[in-house]
Amino acid sequence: MSLAFLLPAGLAALAALVVPLLLHLARRYEQTPTDFAALRWLRQKPKPRHRIRFDEWPLLLLRLLLLALLALWLARPVLSGLDDTRPWTVAVPGVDAGLARASSDARARLHWLAPDFPSLDEPAPAGTPAIGSLLRQLDAELPTGVALTVIVPATLQGADAERPALSRAVTWQVVDGAMPASSARASPPPSLAIRHPAGDEHALRYLRAAARAWQPTGAPAVQIGTTDAPMPPPSQPLVWLAPGPVPTPVMQWISAGGVALLAHEATVDGIALSSMPWRDADGAPLVESAAHGRGRVMRFTRALRPDAMPALLDADFPRRLRALFDGPAVAPTRVLATDYAPTRGDATYPVAPRDLQPWLALLIAVLVLVERWMATRRTRSVAP
Repeated sequence: MSLAFLLPAGLAALAALVVPLLLHLARRYEQTPTDFAALRWLRQKPKPRHRIRFDEWPLLLLRLLLLALLALWLARPVLSGLDDTRPWTVAVPGVDAGLARASSDARARLHWLAPDFPSLDEPAPAGTPAIGSLLRQLDAELPTGVALTVIVPATLQGADAERPALSRAVTWQVVDGAMPASSARASPPPSLAIRHPAGDEHALRYLRAAARAWQPTGAPAVQIGTTDAPMPPPSQPLVWLAPGPVPTPVMQWISAGGVALLAHEATVDGIALSSMPWRDADGAPLVESAAHGRGRVMRFTRALRPDAMPALLDADFPRRLRALFDGPAVAPTRVLATDYAPTRGDATYPVAPRDLQPWLALLIAVLVLVERWMATRRTRSVAP
């Protein structure tokens, strides 16, 4: 345990300790001497002894202590070396708590590897924890030198794509057990908003068939209208089948966060459609795309006719069309525990010392109240 000061220059305030000393010394001269006649007949005037004397010394000591604490507060004291060095054992939810206790050190602190690291005495947290992120967080929060044991089942859920690299060696114990399956569900099919020129409906049959394949039961998730129909909300994908320049309101709708798929004959100025999210079996692009503001604009590279785009007749067309509007694929999170054991080599995280300023501030406030009470009581005692 060691005491340090983040701002040692604040100790210069200790020079103010001389102020209460001078004030208490000056109180000697508050008494006015009174002469009387008998002193005239004395042969020699007695010489009073001059010695330093402090009146109200408890009050003086309290004021000196207050100034000393204030100087320490200005110097920002911190205390290090009070960290708990007991080893830690964390168990992944799915491991039997009794088995985790039996396989850990008697001195170890037992916790679940879950957000906020609840005690192992509590029920196992629900849900799938982000194992890699939690291990990195725990490694950063534990003091250097604290041993860490992680008890895991044979198969892990919730692992990220990068094997954890920690600053300390970890005892990785694989035991019987199984984590709860991930509760992630497939995203619902998108509800397309299709806008086409009046009198031109030749491409609608393929888009209707794709929407019906997304939702075999019930009405297909598609809303069809002409180009003069109101724009859908930005959360709903748009298929714009009109040729020529895309109107400004549509481009503003895309910039606000919308996703639009344009016909081959549609044109956009100032946007380089350089990404190719869909290619045919020969590698030729079928759809090109680019970001625009907060949204995304895509365009077919061929006319929506079977002779120009044979993929319209493929059984895989509905899935490939839906993939254009779905979010990016989520990386697998299931991994064997033996393949996910942390490696050592990350930087060591220094543990922040304990700040004493709040405690000093509280002590100073209490002592100020005591000093005011003592000074007020002294004033009442000497009042006429």
